[in-house]
Amino acid sequence: MADGWERALHQSPAQAPAGGGPPQGPAARPLDAVDRDILRILQTDGRASIRSVAERVHVSRANAYARINRLIDDGVIRGFSARVNHERAGQGASAYITLKIVQNSWRTVREQLQALPGAAHIALVSGDFDVLLLVHTPDNRTLRELVLTKLQSIPEVLSTRTLLVFEETDLDPDHLG
Repeated sequence: MADGWERALHQSPAQAPAGGGPPQGPAARPLDAVDRDILRILQTDGRASIRSVAERVHVSRANAYARINRLIDDGVIRGFSARVNHERAGQGASAYITLKIVQNSWRTVREQLQALPGAAHIALVSGDFDVLLLVHTPDNRTLRELVLTKLQSIPEVLSTRTLLVFEETDLDPDHLG
């Protein structure tokens, strides 16, 4: 168990605005080597206890607790989650979908994409398309319906391109720097 400190995440004053953008409030403070080590540990094991984190980064439990709460308050840590094997979880079809959208419609489109079943990640990007969407669905038939029926019925979506994911590999958090 993680000593209950993850409850602080739900009590953080740095709340994200309704549109899902960056947290409001003061700018995040610079991270030092201990903060980065804490982040790596929590990315690898979000259930790590305060005691374990403190021992591994060579600080007191009180210091580790305070640092984690500061990272939460500053919006550096946005949440804690499980890394899921989507195929074993019954979501055997995954795809990245690129979308071209009507200019200045990002907020409206984002809200509609967030409501899609299986939507896992949404990004506003630059380049040949405007939005990159990652979805996980039970099968290709469901994926087809999501693209042809749900996505293409959004008035602000001008075009889509679907890139099937054949295999995924989660990178070790140590590769993040």
